[in-house]
Amino acid sequence: MPPTLPTQVSPPEFAVTAGLPHSLVGVDVVAIPVLPGDGPDATDGDAVVLGPGAAELGEVLDVDLVGVLEAERATGKAGEVTRLPVPLGAPDNAELRLVLLVGVGAGDRTSLRRAAAAVARAARDRQAVATTLAALDPEVAIEPVVTGAVLGSFGFAWRSRPAEHRPVTRVVLAGLTDADRPAVDRAVEVAGASWRARTLAWVPSNLKNPPWLAETALDLAREAGLEATVWDEQRLAADGFGGIIGIGQASATPPRLIRLDYTPRKAGRRTPTVVLVGKGITFDTGGLSIKPGEAMTTMKRDMTGGAVVLSTMAALAAVDCPVKVVGLVPAAENAVSGNSLRPGDVVTHYGGRTTEVTNTDAEGRVVLADAMAYAVAQLEPAALVDVATLTGGIKVALGQQVGGLFADDDALAASLLASGERAGEPLWRFPLASAYEDKLASKVADADNAPGGPPAIVAALFLQHFTGGVPWAHLDIASTGDAPEDSFEWTKGPTGFGVRLLLDWLGQRDPLAGVRTRA
Repeated sequence: MPPTLPTQVSPPEFAVTAGLPHSLVGVDVVAIPVLPGDGPDATDGDAVVLGPGAAELGEVLDVDLVGVLEAERATGKAGEVTRLPVPLGAPDNAELRLVLLVGVGAGDRTSLRRAAAAVARAARDRQAVATTLAALDPEVAIEPVVTGAVLGSFGFAWRSRPAEHRPVTRVVLAGLTDADRPAVDRAVEVAGASWRARTLAWVPSNLKNPPWLAETALDLAREAGLEATVWDEQRLAADGFGGIIGIGQASATPPRLIRLDYTPRKAGRRTPTVVLVGKGITFDTGGLSIKPGEAMTTMKRDMTGGAVVLSTMAALAAVDCPVKVVGLVPAAENAVSGNSLRPGDVVTHYGGRTTEVTNTDAEGRVVLADAMAYAVAQLEPAALVDVATLTGGIKVALGQQVGGLFADDDALAASLLASGERAGEPLWRFPLASAYEDKLASKVADADNAPGGPPAIVAALFLQHFTGGVPWAHLDIASTGDAPEDSFEWTKGPTGFGVRLLLDWLGQRDPLAGVRTRA
């Protein structure tokens, strides 16, 4: 019997009120924003400036909050938290026990996201926190505040005892009105999708194999009202998905191809289709080109691209995506057995192109190629975007806070870059440098999967042969697939990087504005 995933902690629930945070019955934590003294509301001599709700809170508690901040030498930088215990409660709320004075820095999206994540961490194990962070500028602040509060609360555990900490049960966004509720609901869905992607990437591979991932996708599709199709190993072989079959053939758990379809409410005959393809390697040993032991410890998250695509698909309706979207996840376990793909073997992809597999640890591009070729041949996409923890080279180039972007269409690239900045998942564009194209040459096949050269660029050039002239972007998130430590909205371990930027992009009024028509 496979193991059973234990119940996990849940994200906070969100409420909206026009009231002041300190007067809300049942709230045991109040969080007030703190701006640096050089901000627009500062006067000469101010070290810091308190945000909405501070004057009333200081009055009912009979506390000089600015004096508290000055005594702690607070600066108002984003995410800085000054704690003020309130052991006796407040006149209007006997349950109040803690005041958090949280720096918001410049008050931009990044700073607000960091501030909200800091509040979420400081309020762990509490019943409710009320904050006026979003009231600083609701039009700008709601999305990052909700995102920070949700993702700063994230946790995953598989222990014999309950989780060490649980997220604060409820976050009350004070100083807002009912008119702000739709923006809050949308932000909750987007942040929840990112939470889902992290959870999927965290699941250990003694449970998470390709069939399990496919069943999980089917459950998700039922919940989200998506159409779903799954190819098993027999259908994959019959339909010519040689790359997926080849990479997955050594595993005791056979490969799958997962397809989810989203159709907007107002779709018509001319509604364009976007295809998202996510790498779904549920564990990567490297195959016969085996990884060193220490390099395998995070390989349960080598399906992060697939988790990103599945989670994005489930939230498209929440962002009112105006285009059709098909999500494809080629899922396989790259294992070692007597039936392993060997260096020098040749696989035939969907559509007939062949690849000499000279390194079985360059498996991600091999399975992505099959799914991309299928998309081009069968789905008539207006744009194609793949997401994958693909190359160590991108991590060397960018570290662990910025994802890599390759694109053959400038408008598509610009849209994804802008969405990444807004959503807090920044990208850096790399060139599809044709100078390295000759490196892909193989003496026996159409291409070599691992010929050497600049690894991230060569991998992107390999994939470009499967785009069929469709406007295409490739997100190499091997740099950002894991966070090395807790840092604001990032929690140590799998990150789910890519969900928020894709939902921001696909939630635009016209995600394909300026993108060239198919060649």
